[in-house]
Amino acid sequence: MRRKVKKQPAPAPDSKYQSEKISKFINYVMERGKKDIARSVVYDAFDIIKTKEKVENPLEIFDTALKNTAPQMEVRSRRVGGANYQVPREVREVRRNYLSMKWIVDAARAKKGAPMGSKLADEIIAASKNEGEAVKKRENTHKMAEANKAFAHFAW
Repeated sequence: MRRKVKKQPAPAPDSKYQSEKISKFINYVMERGKKDIARSVVYDAFDIIKTKEKVENPLEIFDTALKNTAPQMEVRSRRVGGANYQVPREVREVRRNYLSMKWIVDAARAKKGAPMGSKLADEIIAASKNEGEAVKKRENTHKMAEANKAFAHFAW
C-alpha cells in the first residue's frame, strides 16, 4: 500500500510580485544553485513582457501562458501480461503546473543567440497566445493520450 503523500512546503513569495507561482518558476529557471541569476533572468523577462505587450501587470500574461501550456491528460507506461501499454491518465494539479513551467523553460533554453531573459519572455508571450514550443508539447501529449484511449481500462 502506498504511503500518504507529504504536504510539501510552499516556497516563500518572491520579493517583487509577492507571488508563490513566480517563486516556483524562478526555482525551475535556476541552474547549479544560482538563484540570484535565475531571479534576474525572470524579472528581466517580465520587464520585456511589460514593454512588448504594453501591460501594467505581466502576471496576467504569465498566468495565461501557464494555463495554455498545462496538459489535462498524459500517458503513463503500464506493464500488463508482458506487454507495455501507454495508458492515458488525468494529470494532477501539482504535476500540471510543474510540466507547464518546465516546458516553457525548456523551450526558452532550446532557442539560440539571445539572452535568456528575452528568450523566456518570447516563449511566455507565445504561450499566452496559444503558440510556441511549449504549446506544441502540450498538443503532442494530448494527441498521445487520445491515440491510446483504447488502453484506458488498464488505468490503476
